[in-house]
Amino acid sequence: MAEDLLTLPQKKNIALVAHDNKKKDLLEWALFNAGSLKKHNLFATGTTGSLIQKALGQKVTCFNSGPFGGDQQIGAAISQGHMHLLIFFWDPLNQLPHDPDIKALLRLAAVWNIPVACNRATADFLISSELFDQKYTKILPDYSDYLNRFNK
Repeated sequence: MAEDLLTLPQKKNIALVAHDNKKKDLLEWALFNAGSLKKHNLFATGTTGSLIQKALGQKVTCFNSGPFGGDQQIGAAISQGHMHLLIFFWDPLNQLPHDPDIKALLRLAAVWNIPVACNRATADFLISSELFDQKYTKILPDYSDYLNRFNK
């Protein structure tokens, strides 16, 4: 099974997503890390993106709100190789109607081997890594056996 390599640029595309009960946490985290985030391209779902853009004074490309397809839009960007990191502060104590979309988003991040932070502690470790502001070559697993399972 061969693996492909993909080099992420120094200036990364970062998706920022937060459930309603976690928006305040993500906003505080983004403000604390504004200096580091300003070196990168920021993307977010609806309300989260508007809040972060206003607080940081930095352009944030906004997708739809999560329940209206924003999670799926970010997932599509991940699968096309356009998103390099996902910071997703999700609320583990509240089930939401669009939970299948959330699960799909997290699955795509795992499939395409992008770094994911689902809480503040992990986001702190991720943003403080020396790899955060450098080019990084990641391994893309070879899924050819899976994709060709019915062609044999």
